[in-house]
Amino acid sequence: MAKNSIQMLCVMQHLDEQNLYERSKLLLSIYRNVCWTACDRAAMLREEAEYCYGRELEAGLLYLNDFAPTVEREKFEETVKSLFQTKWLVELVDSAMVKMRDFPYSPQLYFDIVFKCYLSRFRYTETELLETLRMERSTYYDRKKEAIKIFGLSLWGSALPQIKQALEEPLLYE
Repeated sequence: MAKNSIQMLCVMQHLDEQNLYERSKLLLSIYRNVCWTACDRAAMLREEAEYCYGRELEAGLLYLNDFAPTVEREKFEETVKSLFQTKWLVELVDSAMVKMRDFPYSPQLYFDIVFKCYLSRFRYTETELLETLRMERSTYYDRKKEAIKIFGLSLWGSALPQIKQALEEPLLYE
């Protein structure tokens, strides 16, 4: 039943199902490393700022804003910008995960599959996944493929179009 719904939703949203699957799987496969690397980079950035610019981060940020040489400031701005871009990616994935819970057929199961396979800090082995999800191997692989597609529909069919629409709307205070 879920497979038919996924196909129908892809058609309705003008998304190629195979392309959606491949893009979603690729994004999910890099997510854990991107996310946790960003956390580590943020912690290192904070330590570096405290070490270089004073014990208090606020004083360091004020120093960078008001007194730092241009080159130093630009390096800091690039690092912070990179972190915010990563944060944006994390927020997009989070919003797609929330949207997955609206899927009409077994939303918690699909959510759990994506989360445990790709997003959680803990890396499950296949045996652990099969045990925690209480599934047979063949069923698991079918549901995993469906879960990836549902994630893709949630991201490319819902989260991204909503953000795009919000960015295209004129600001009220302009």
